[in-house]
Amino acid sequence: MSFYSYKNANAKCCPGAVNASTALDGIQEKVCIQVKRVYDSCLQQKQLTNVDVRVTSYAQVINNTCGCTNQDQAQTAQPTSAPVPPITFESCRSSTTDVDISNLTVERLCDRPCFARVRGKVLIPIDILFTDSRCVEYIGKGVVAVDEDVLLSVPDESIVPFCLEGMASAVCVSGTYIGDNVFRMTVCVTVILKVLAKVEMMVPSYGFCVIPPCEEFAENVCDEFFSLPLFPPALCDESQIQGNCGCNGNNCGCRRTTY
Repeated sequence: MSFYSYKNANAKCCPGAVNASTALDGIQEKVCIQVKRVYDSCLQQKQLTNVDVRVTSYAQVINNTCGCTNQDQAQTAQPTSAPVPPITFESCRSSTTDVDISNLTVERLCDRPCFARVRGKVLIPIDILFTDSRCVEYIGKGVVAVDEDVLLSVPDESIVPFCLEGMASAVCVSGTYIGDNVFRMTVCVTVILKVLAKVEMMVPSYGFCVIPPCEEFAENVCDEFFSLPLFPPALCDESQIQGNCGCNGNNCGCRRTTY
């Protein structure tokens, strides 16, 4: 089972939200953990119009049994032949949220202590799905470059240095093939920049996690039925019944019924 399986009888050990009145219950110790602390972060979303992206490599789509153009479900293999023009653009999306930042500069501001001007080019890897004149599907690899020029709070100099990292996601709105392995596209991108440092931090602890055993997948139609309570729950308070929608604020599942 997982932490959240209905078969897990030890629900108090599950991660999740805590009640404010009982948040301190169960805290056992202060522990020192090594983590990447986020000192500052910002999110930027923009639409890039007429972006030229060159395909650096491509693979042929095979066994696309669902009949759809979904990069996640399609299997690929080394192409048996090069795409035959004309090339038709189908879709594109980022292949990972991990990105590289090139030409990164951090300039501290004299008039704003603890702040810096951060500039760089965020390189987002993308997969481009396209077909040739034979209706053969291919997935090509490319990179969308996004220029960033933002203000971020940066810590003072220390023995352990801070660093800047980014994550991004992109999806194409439209695109056309313009030749020479280049697609011209309109892309929606989301970029998150973070100022990080690897630190050792003291945090309160509820103790080690109790890992439940895995629940093996089985198409057992009786599982849901067997998980029901043996006897019907008590009737709800009449003041809580809202028409035929069940009880408000609990799962007793009673209904107003007329016989």
